[in-house]
Amino acid sequence: MDAKQTKIYTAILITALIVGSILIFFIVSLIKQQRRNARLYKSKLEAEITTLENERARIAADLHDELGPLLSAIKLKLSSIDTQSQDDEKTMDQATEHITDIIHRMREISNDLMPSTLLRKGLTYAIEEFIYKFSAPVPGGKSITSMVINFKHRNIPELTKEKAINVYRMVQEIVHNAIKHSKASVLEIELKINDGKIILLTQDNGTGFDYQSAINENRGLGLLSLVSRSDVMEGDLYIESHPGKGTNYTIEIPIS
Repeated sequence: MDAKQTKIYTAILITALIVGSILIFFIVSLIKQQRRNARLYKSKLEAEITTLENERARIAADLHDELGPLLSAIKLKLSSIDTQSQDDEKTMDQATEHITDIIHRMREISNDLMPSTLLRKGLTYAIEEFIYKFSAPVPGGKSITSMVINFKHRNIPELTKEKAINVYRMVQEIVHNAIKHSKASVLEIELKINDGKIILLTQDNGTGFDYQSAINENRGLGLLSLVSRSDVMEGDLYIESHPGKGTNYTIEIPIS
């Protein structure tokens, strides 16, 4: 190889090294930017969900600690008023009954916003209480839904408050979606531990749906909430659903 060819090969090699270095630099920069964007996205989701849960907790506390005692005091005042006729007494009884109904409904709303059982006894007790609400008879003798909801769980450890709330909200969303949209007669829910992960499995025998169509038609706000909470917990969400074949959710969340 003569000197001229050597110079050519040397120039090609140098050029290749420079181009390769530039490509490596851009690839590394792109990976760093993607990781930075992922961290920012997660931080934004965490902030949004934390703000939402804090606001729910504040409203629940206001209802329970302020409006509840105030309505109870009004009810007590009404019951102490002397009535002059049977009509007045009947009107007073009706007013007292209405206030009692308002207090009861307000407690339900407060508990939906931030379940006290979740904070006092943990995730599985809160889910059981939530599910029981749909099967328990309401005034008039009927339950909220005819759908049978079965819940199984085993060996669930104590979770952080944030993780327990997120898993509970995901169960809430799946149950509400099944009742409102699936026309299912049975919903199976299972919570278990496997390979260092919390596994949430649900299956219904309803009509199913097309995931992409639901998102495109803005009917997937509940689904987006599931995705967001799963992302915040660095979990994986799998949805298997087809029209007429029911819906299966599999959610895998790292414990640590």
